[in-house]
Amino acid sequence: MHSRGSTVRWATFVAVSVLMSTLLVLAPGPRALGPVVPAAGTTYLCSGYAACQKAGYSHAGYASVNDKMYWRMYAGHNCTNYVAYRMIKAGVSSTRPWTGGGNASEWGKHMSHITDNVPNVGAVAWWGRYSNGSGSAGHVAYVERVVSANEIVISEDSWGGTFHWRKITKSSGRWPTGFIHFVDKKIVGTARPVVTGAATVGATLRTTAGTWSNGPTAYAYQWYADGVAVPGATAATFTVAPAQLDKKLTVRVTAAKSGATSGVQDSLPTAAVAKGLQKMTVAPVVSGAALLEETITATGGTVVPVPGTTVWRWFADGVRISGNDTSRLPLTQQLVGKTITLQVVTKTDGYRHLAMPVITIGKVLAGVIEVPTPPEVVGEPRVGRVLIVKPAAVTPTDASVVYRWVRDGVPIAGATGTRYQLTPADAGAKVGVEVTATRPQYMPYTATVAARAKVLAPASIRLVTKDKGRKAALRVKVSAPGVSTVTGKVRFKVAGKQHTVRLVNGIGRVTVKLPRGTRKVRVDYLGSSNVATKVARGTVRVR
Repeated sequence: MHSRGSTVRWATFVAVSVLMSTLLVLAPGPRALGPVVPAAGTTYLCSGYAACQKAGYSHAGYASVNDKMYWRMYAGHNCTNYVAYRMIKAGVSSTRPWTGGGNASEWGKHMSHITDNVPNVGAVAWWGRYSNGSGSAGHVAYVERVVSANEIVISEDSWGGTFHWRKITKSSGRWPTGFIHFVDKKIVGTARPVVTGAATVGATLRTTAGTWSNGPTAYAYQWYADGVAVPGATAATFTVAPAQLDKKLTVRVTAAKSGATSGVQDSLPTAAVAKGLQKMTVAPVVSGAALLEETITATGGTVVPVPGTTVWRWFADGVRISGNDTSRLPLTQQLVGKTITLQVVTKTDGYRHLAMPVITIGKVLAGVIEVPTPPEVVGEPRVGRVLIVKPAAVTPTDASVVYRWVRDGVPIAGATGTRYQLTPADAGAKVGVEVTATRPQYMPYTATVAARAKVLAPASIRLVTKDKGRKAALRVKVSAPGVSTVTGKVRFKVAGKQHTVRLVNGIGRVTVKLPRGTRKVRVDYLGSSNVATKVARGTVRVR
């Protein structure tokens, strides 16, 4: 591991002897594939150019060109010649970047301005003189992977030894003295990841990957709450849990690419996580009658997320009913006459309490008015006749009963009481009576009782006959009070024959052949939906 011509042969021999002793500590035991863990605490992943290549650990082509000198280092199995080759291949000048000694121990000294303790893929791992197991000539290797700040994988060649890949941990006692950054292969962040979304419990936050140099091909995410990693939160989205309440959130994005040191960037912190909002998707439902000694039951509705606690707040005339936070309210004597309302409140850790809209159940009643004998309307439904309602028998007997007459369901002005005389305005309608029984603090009784049929107006028939020589012209005019135009049919009976005609504008006509003499005529109005039937009689004389 010397620059050519830098020492006399004897000094070289002594240095090489010391270095070979050192490399015996660094070198693996048997030349075999698979990790070998020596006493020094490092792990060898492969040994030998061919064996390493076969196992997937590249020598970057050095095996076929190691007979050449790079940066004036000794050719062949030589740590400095191998690393110089890797640097030149990575783009560093083929002329050694410094003058003076070429021993591995000198590299970090001459290149101190680019040497630090940070490992990167493509950097030179450098051991100084007698540092962490190296000999008097030191040692150099090529950093192939950076597992973490405390673990690296290197490839190296050794004077008097062979080529291999090795994994080194910081605690092994074999950690490099430093790292020389000639031309590292690393991913560098150029813009932080950006977190979007509301920092509230239950909300889902999203992050961008940020922007990077050197074209990463994969990204890893880790979310933090007040700087502490959240277990399992390793996706680009993060749903805020109650455990993060009042904490500030960040995300760390690691950008990776094969053959390069991963880059890491943290987002700016969010605002402190606020309480989330519960959402009601189905309103509570109340069942049961507001009657003394009954029990009202309520559901809690459906709330997202599922609440940890549901409280039912019952009120009587706006005053909270103490001692009952359950979904059931027995209606006691003390609640009679008071209006019951309910508000359902749900509570969940990390969320604001959700107070649902107030539900009004109604006034608590002492009972229900019962009607063992229902009311009944009697009387003929004909204009001018009187309809009478037989009063209902109610319990309690001191309930107040009110009657109101209706025409086709519409109240008739001034028509109250148990009797009602039908008027022409009622013709063609169904007349009934609404019965209402009330008593303080009782559920009222209401019923509508209709007459058995529609009200009919009485018909009037005016018969006119005329002699037309061997023929008689018969004409009737049918009218009825409250009916502008009577419709329907009339039937004429004369001389043993009958003729039925339809009224036109309330008038019916027929001409019949008759022998000489006076004949009796009967006219029957057959009725309609609003006019009753009627019979009229007369005579006709044919000369």
